[in-house]
Amino acid sequence: MKKFILGAITFTAIFGLALFVVQFSAKANDGGERKIVVFEGALDDAATDNIIARAGGVKLKNLDLIHAKAVRVPDRSSAAKLAASPGVVRVDDDIVVEALVKGQKGPAPAPQPVESLPWGVNRIDAELVWPSGNTAKLIKVGIIDTGISNTHPDLLSNVKGGVNTINPLKSWNDDNGHGSHVAGIVAALDNDIGVIGVGPAIGLYAVKVLDRNGSGYLSDVIEGIEWAIANNMQVVNMSLGASTGNQSFHNAVVAAKNAGIVVVVAAGNSAGSVLFPAAYPEAIAVSATDQSNVIASFSSRGSEVDVAAPGVGIYSTYKGTSYATLSGTSMAAPHVAGSVALVLHTPVGSYDANVNGKWDPDEVQTKLQATATELGDAGFDILYGWGLVNAYAAIQ
Repeated sequence: MKKFILGAITFTAIFGLALFVVQFSAKANDGGERKIVVFEGALDDAATDNIIARAGGVKLKNLDLIHAKAVRVPDRSSAAKLAASPGVVRVDDDIVVEALVKGQKGPAPAPQPVESLPWGVNRIDAELVWPSGNTAKLIKVGIIDTGISNTHPDLLSNVKGGVNTINPLKSWNDDNGHGSHVAGIVAALDNDIGVIGVGPAIGLYAVKVLDRNGSGYLSDVIEGIEWAIANNMQVVNMSLGASTGNQSFHNAVVAAKNAGIVVVVAAGNSAGSVLFPAAYPEAIAVSATDQSNVIASFSSRGSEVDVAAPGVGIYSTYKGTSYATLSGTSMAAPHVAGSVALVLHTPVGSYDANVNGKWDPDEVQTKLQATATELGDAGFDILYGWGLVNAYAAIQ
């Protein structure tokens, strides 16, 4: 492996804040309003479908994880009728998910560049882990995002499968670029080209919940989380967020953690409050730092932040066979997701709080926090949480 430390502006293809932000508008592009209708547990499909039809709604998809259905209703009165129907627990907005990415894309390199060690991977000491034989081989990490490139030579053999929850009949291939960038930070191959990820043998799974424009619905995200649970993901990375949460979103994250999945989420690019789902206590919320180990100006901050990771000028894989440089807490989170995978590849040892012989999400989080490199105020602070994640320290 040939190693070169990449600076923030090397091989720049895209600049900007790369976090997917959920906009709280339930207005559907195709007419009417989209809602998530949560039903009482005793009702079967026939009964819930009948309730939807009587209110003038159309079922879009089942969300069995939270005993709900995504529904289109013609107007607010129909939504109110649904909410008042016997057997309905509540009606949440099926919020629209959109991408906030600024910058311009450069041409794909041809031929593939010589492999370089990105500065973020180096900063968290991930490369010090690999000589021990720990590359997190086959640890299953779900990238809940825009998909992953199905042609990129620096990713391809690590991508083990996936799903498209926007349209299950279509590919999970990344037609935007953001998901491939995140995936490369987690697990780009050690193959002498391009870049190398935190865990270069991690098993990646593309959970495509956002389209080529970086847009989707919360129901697609929830279905993606359900797929991750059903397919035994050990870690999920969500570089997406919302300024306001709702109960359906929270319940899906809780379900993932209860299934034993470590949920890693970008804190947000608001320069203010932590976004959702990072603000939920079941998630590991990650803020972003620059090459000087200083909090990024755009990074969200608050008591919900758990750890920090590199998130400024991060060079990684991108759409097709290309590479790009992006900034955002979207880039910080996958440094942590990759570190989690490395931890899961080690014995739980003294961190086995419930004495079951395996890592549980709370135990992983405790290890990451206890071994983080302290930044800012002593102990916990609202900018860096417990400090900068350190993959090498975390596997000791």
